[in-house]
Amino acid sequence: MYFPYFIAYITIGFVISFVVLIWALKNGQFKDQQRARFLPLEELPSERPAAVSRIKRIEIYALGFLAAAGLLTSAAVLVFSLLRG
Repeated sequence: MYFPYFIAYITIGFVISFVVLIWALKNGQFKDQQRARFLPLEELPSERPAAVSRIKRIEIYALGFLAAAGLLTSAAVLVFSLLRG
C-alpha cells in the first residue's frame, strides 16, 4: 500500500511547519498585532526599487530548484505508489 508514504510526507510537513512556527514565536513575529492591523493601509514608498544583486538572483534560482525538486519528489512518490499498488 502507498499509505505509509503519504503519512511520512504529512508528518515531515507537520514537523517543518512546527519548527517554523517556533522560530517565528521566538523571533517575535507576532508581537505587535496593532501595527500589523494597519500595514495594508500604509502608503507604499515612492522610491524606485533597487537592482537585484547577484546573490539575490542565485538565491531565487536555488529556491526555484528546491521547489521543483519537492514537486518532482511528490510526483515520484505518487507514480511509484500507483505502479506498485
